[in-house]
Amino acid sequence: MDISSLRDRSDVAMTVSELNNYIKMMFDSNRLLNSIFVRGEISNFVNHRSGHFYFSLKDEGAQIKAVMFRSSTARLKFLPENGMKVTVCGSISVFPRDGVYQMYVTSIQPDGIGALYLAYEQLKAKLDSEGLFSDEHKKPIPPIPRNIGVITSPTGAAVRDIINVLGRRYPLAGVYLYPALVQGEGAAKTLIDGIEYFDRSKLVDTIIIGRGGGSIEDLWEFNNEELARHIFNCSVPVISAVGHETDFTICDFVADMRAPTPSAAAELAVPDIRELCMMIDAYSDRADRSLIRIVERYRERLNRLKDSGILSDFSSYTQKLRGKVDELYKSTTIAYQRNLADKRLTFMTKVGKLEALNPLSVMSRGYSVVEKEGRVISSSSDVEIGDEFIVRFKDGTITANVQSITPDNRSVK
Repeated sequence: MDISSLRDRSDVAMTVSELNNYIKMMFDSNRLLNSIFVRGEISNFVNHRSGHFYFSLKDEGAQIKAVMFRSSTARLKFLPENGMKVTVCGSISVFPRDGVYQMYVTSIQPDGIGALYLAYEQLKAKLDSEGLFSDEHKKPIPPIPRNIGVITSPTGAAVRDIINVLGRRYPLAGVYLYPALVQGEGAAKTLIDGIEYFDRSKLVDTIIIGRGGGSIEDLWEFNNEELARHIFNCSVPVISAVGHETDFTICDFVADMRAPTPSAAAELAVPDIRELCMMIDAYSDRADRSLIRIVERYRERLNRLKDSGILSDFSSYTQKLRGKVDELYKSTTIAYQRNLADKRLTFMTKVGKLEALNPLSVMSRGYSVVEKEGRVISSSSDVEIGDEFIVRFKDGTITANVQSITPDNRSVK
């Protein structure tokens, strides 16, 4: 549409949609705005569930709205945050429905720091906050393993170094190699497969995962979050040996032990067989010396017995012991009989006392007991004329009736 032709025609008006679409066409036809780099600070950042990023770029004097669609966000190695200074690349266009212009971002680069390093720091902080690096979750490395699992490239120098060290230090251990990619897109998947294989098969006592040194890009697959979680959940202890001594990856932090190099990992995984042999020899010598001391002690005891005459005149020795036994028997018998007599005397004394208190013994001397309705009558006031009562003697009872009651005015004081 040629807008100049409308200037002299006041009777012709554009619709809002026509105007916005025209302005959008002007933006889209500008080569500078089609591919432009803009530096600013991220604010109002929204990570939408659709996978799109919505945010604003601002500096001291202005701001511009921006959107980054899922097709572009999927390629980012880090997650943008509010306050982050970045340089973004994209195009400027108009959203016709709202009549506002905004930036359509295709890539984001942290300002002053590499995207990979930023992603590394973000993932490190995230996993650390979840406790994946905590020492309390570290599994101990078996001191004398039967089999070692190695996850690395089958053609790299790392596997040769590991096998050489294992063969030199402890050739008794078996070595299982799981060939994996250690660099480039998709390498993390093969490393995860190796962890899962050894964890599931239970073939090995210790796992070594790693590769030789390189740039952060070369080592990047060892910073994979899924790989880190598989290492953390693995039931077999894992030694991480990625890069050189100064290289650190997420695998190093989450593994049960970190080795500065693949060769060092092999040294940490197995003992030195020469040291074991020396230790065994030392234990053997100590056992020999202990055995000699025991034999010498028993020899000394045997010599003392020999000098005491027990072995030369055994019958005389046993006769002495028999005499001691007889003496002990006699003294024990006398003490037992004396104690039994004392107990019998005490018993008879208590029986006599009980006998004196026995109602039947009292009745045998001519006394009787008068009972009414099962209750002992101790006073004439407890009965009335006509009451029936029982008189109990030592050899029987009689039943009688109260004919008369004569009070006894005597009192005992």
